[in-house]
Amino acid sequence: MIELVGVLGLARSGKAAAKLALASGSAVFASDTGDDEGLSVAASQIRQAGGEAETGGHSADRLAECDLLVVSPGIPPDVPVLRDESLRHVPRISELEFAFRHLSASVIAVTGTNGKTTVTAWAAYLLEEMGLDVAAAGNIGLALSEVAAWERQPEWVVVEASSYQLGGTASFDPRVGVVTNLAPDHLDRYPDLASYYGDKARLFQNASPASVWVLNGEDPAVMELPGDAPGRRLLFRAETQPDPDEEGAWVGASGELVLRVGQTELALARADQLGLLGSHNRGNALAAALAAYAATGHAETLGPGLRSFAPLPHRLEPVATVGGVLWVNDSKATNVTSARVSIEAMDRPTILLLGGRHKGESYKPLLQAFPGRVKVVLAYGEAADRITAELTTTGVDRVERVDGPLSAVVQRAARLADPGDAVLLAPACASFDMFSDYEERGTEYARLVRAMASDPSEATDG
Repeated sequence: MIELVGVLGLARSGKAAAKLALASGSAVFASDTGDDEGLSVAASQIRQAGGEAETGGHSADRLAECDLLVVSPGIPPDVPVLRDESLRHVPRISELEFAFRHLSASVIAVTGTNGKTTVTAWAAYLLEEMGLDVAAAGNIGLALSEVAAWERQPEWVVVEASSYQLGGTASFDPRVGVVTNLAPDHLDRYPDLASYYGDKARLFQNASPASVWVLNGEDPAVMELPGDAPGRRLLFRAETQPDPDEEGAWVGASGELVLRVGQTELALARADQLGLLGSHNRGNALAAALAAYAATGHAETLGPGLRSFAPLPHRLEPVATVGGVLWVNDSKATNVTSARVSIEAMDRPTILLLGGRHKGESYKPLLQAFPGRVKVVLAYGEAADRITAELTTTGVDRVERVDGPLSAVVQRAARLADPGDAVLLAPACASFDMFSDYEERGTEYARLVRAMASDPSEATDG
């Protein structure tokens, strides 16, 4: 009997899972409550491939007939259809789990609160520079189900694994796992911090002595996350020195990135040779280097890739310098911790753009990074009132609310900025009040800045 796979969500990962299921010989019923053009196109593609698909709502009776439900990461676990009594008997897994069941490539999985995408891309880049056939997938943009459907799979896949994706796994078993850091996030979706960290901890659920874990040795929550899971542990430290018998990587006293494994200790590159802004990216470089070492057993060839890796879009990305003002796009800073890291990377007076959809955190922790860096905060979007109230009442010299679209925020920042300043988009919020995702927000910001660079009058146009 042919298995019927139900797929909830028809965005990137859901569409890929549906196509993988069809290619694997299963029947598919895919469902999404949205009905925009992109989802309609995805539904049409699934029908053309031989599956069933609906948009504009979920048919619980049809989903109840499925043998398995694959739930896209964008769908919260408390949506009405998943609470429907008729579906309680149907096993449900994440797209990440579904793809892994069809994958033959070896996996490096990268999770954590911040830095996941940079470490994922950097580790894949290092492996590629070492001559391996590798893909970067998962939350980074290429759904893992797409890779699993390739006729010829790569040797390695570096997977960015979000808590949403890990939460629906059962057999997911990476050969190498990386945890960048842990901090409060997604509290608009999780009931508490323990639940959020609990989904992250599923990275270790199938650990074995052959597993290798690359962990942030400076983050107590990261160190506690694996519990007593078996496997080799390699620790990275961006700010502190290691214990004498510790395996891992760190920044030495002379500013070199040093790797120590077994009896080998090797300087890989100087920290000031990295092409990415911010001291936190030293930690990302160390994590990526350890992941690549864990996959290959080779460290001697890591240096060139550490030095040549370029900034990713929307992650402390220098967009342009206009009239002596540096404009930086960190749209990916969607929580308070990541925004604080971005602010701490600034080495000049900064106009900070904060706003979007509130995610349940206080903005007051940002204040610790302000002295000597932030000269003005521009608050915008749905969270503008909360940001203004929290930061103004705690002694910040200048916090302004800017109404209107992102273009109005950019125009106001341009009027306030002096030569030698920076303007930093590090929103500390989700993008969904104005944009479909952080990428669309960052792309629009970069477009506005580049338009201003080509025509400075754009900065003052109403």
